[in-house]
Amino acid sequence: MEKLSISRQEALELVKKYNSDERDLIHYLESEAIMREVASKLGEDVGYWGMLGLLHDIDWGLTKEDVSSHLTKAPRLLKEAGFDDEFISAVLSHGYDYEELPHLKDKKRIKKIEFALAASETLTGLIHAYALMRGGKISDMGVAGLRKKFKDKAFAAGCDREIIKEAENFMNFDEFLQCGIEGIKKIKEKAGLC
Repeated sequence: MEKLSISRQEALELVKKYNSDERDLIHYLESEAIMREVASKLGEDVGYWGMLGLLHDIDWGLTKEDVSSHLTKAPRLLKEAGFDDEFISAVLSHGYDYEELPHLKDKKRIKKIEFALAASETLTGLIHAYALMRGGKISDMGVAGLRKKFKDKAFAAGCDREIIKEAENFMNFDEFLQCGIEGIKKIKEKAGLC
């Protein structure tokens, strides 16, 4: 089991300190939920993977007005909270290969945990949009319907399908979609879904 420097409650307070937008907070909770579900399925450390999901955009509230600076403040904020270089590196990895982030655009994800974080945090947008289309309902969402929305490039067009497909580096794609649905189902009230 990986050592975490702060509790989950302290991490949530840290996120809220730098991020006040309700939609952003829902995204962080959904990212945490999917990462926990994926970790459980893979036999990985659920608390550690969940914490990565929760904190992956720690500096977004400080940098969203200048997207190119996203993930430049995260290392300091996480270091001050006691996180080690390995955790910080995993957080930064979800920004690898983005043209919008000049300091990370030449880096590539190589570790399972890096692929999982990038795919999971991106999948939240697809699932949430699909749930909203279904009247906010996730409780009876199925993989087949979600896969159909994944293939429809016009639906939730901002969700990068190539990043979601990186899930194939660590698990069967349909299993990953199922993890996404199951994870978010567990926190549906907090995500404003039913």
